[in-house]
Amino acid sequence: MKVLEKPKSFYEIFERKGGPEPDATHYCPGCGHGIVHKLIAEAIDELKIQDRVIFISPVGCSVFAYYYFDTGNVQVAHGRAPAVATGIKRARPDSIVISYQGDGDLAAIGGNNILQAANRGENITVFFVNNAIYGMTGGQLAPTSPIGMKTTTTPSGRAFEEYGSPMRMAELLSQLDGPSFCCRHSLTNPAKINRTRVAIKKALQYQLENKGFSFVEILAQCPTGWKVDPTDSIQWIEENMEKIYPLGVFKDQPRERLAPPHPAIFDPQRAEQTLGIEHRAGAALAPLAQAPWSRGGAGSDAQRDTLRLKAAGFGGQGILLLGELLAEAGMRQGLKVTWLPSYGPEMRGGTANCAVVASVREIGNPMVDRPDVLVAMNRPSLDRFLCEVTPGGHVFYDSSLIDVTPDRNDVHRHAVPATQVADAMGASRVANVVMMGAMLRVLGFPRRDLLEEAVAGISKNEKILAANRKAIEEGIAAAERECGAAS
Repeated sequence: MKVLEKPKSFYEIFERKGGPEPDATHYCPGCGHGIVHKLIAEAIDELKIQDRVIFISPVGCSVFAYYYFDTGNVQVAHGRAPAVATGIKRARPDSIVISYQGDGDLAAIGGNNILQAANRGENITVFFVNNAIYGMTGGQLAPTSPIGMKTTTTPSGRAFEEYGSPMRMAELLSQLDGPSFCCRHSLTNPAKINRTRVAIKKALQYQLENKGFSFVEILAQCPTGWKVDPTDSIQWIEENMEKIYPLGVFKDQPRERLAPPHPAIFDPQRAEQTLGIEHRAGAALAPLAQAPWSRGGAGSDAQRDTLRLKAAGFGGQGILLLGELLAEAGMRQGLKVTWLPSYGPEMRGGTANCAVVASVREIGNPMVDRPDVLVAMNRPSLDRFLCEVTPGGHVFYDSSLIDVTPDRNDVHRHAVPATQVADAMGASRVANVVMMGAMLRVLGFPRRDLLEEAVAGISKNEKILAANRKAIEEGIAAAERECGAAS
């Protein structure tokens, strides 16, 4: 007996969506995304690949896939899903990577991204939900809108002379050598939905078998954007879209996808040859497990061999560079590292912060929501991020700009007058390097020699290099003097 139930690849309750009805989706009545979601989830369950799937979703209605799929999820910039999917698939070749995109996203701003990924034959699966309109942002003209279609940006209807013809993406991509499978289906009746189901599963199966790039275009309903009743949207597709976008398979020539000639993982030996980074086999990775940031904390063993740091301050204080240098020093030590910047539109003078993760393990998430170490270069940054530091963690703050002591007794507080020290050196711009010197004195990370190597890459000007080396020394001295570090 077959039991009909929600696919296991869906969350049981859609808590990420929020709102008073956690069991319901957020999509408009009659929207095609819900049907497509169900077909994908059922295919994932049937192929038993839930723990390997990584959804890539860009801007648009497709972005909300992470509300529903209990899989890996990465949200990316508008149109960039194929590029990010390429990077993830090459870095994690055993994963099953799904690029889930709408027509305004894939065919417009992401047009070049999808063409290049398809042309390379990347071993990814792309599900293209084509509803011929920008559904999320107000119903504007999309590259796939039919001739004569009225939208908020074409109130008199799409005219060929001004906007050209609708783009037939399945046919376009099928002309390239790279793709293995390109097709188009719709959701207007049970038979067509079933053919869509088969195509979705086949596209995932091809990736599972390493057969290359697969593309499934799905004509889907958008009653809100089209300004029709949900029941009339089925007829709208048949009368307005299927005549322009014929259903069927345009290419089915599977071939094994060969691995790229250069592995995407960090190879220390290759780095030594091509980047000039000295490989230090087994170089002091074990001390991370006994590192100061792990003492007194409640972290698991998996956390104690990983450092999660957040640095924050004003734009112009070198916050992002501080993170870059820490990450590079960690890489030179042989650690896995990530560096993730975040800054406001004002840039210099605005706020900026970055997250650095250094670990002996593979890093699954570059985000740092609960830092072991916080570096605060101004008062707003201290106020903003102090509450996030893990108990037993470390807070380094520029005491020459911050006139209060961090109001937490369950963390180690280190007052470092970084800006004052840099000003006394006559080089105010090296306050960030002073702070790194204090950090390495207290934490033992990064190693001094490796930090100096990383800093040496900032400039070839000997005066600047000397100032940065001096800043490291002054930071170490400041830590010993102000923080009471044992000598």
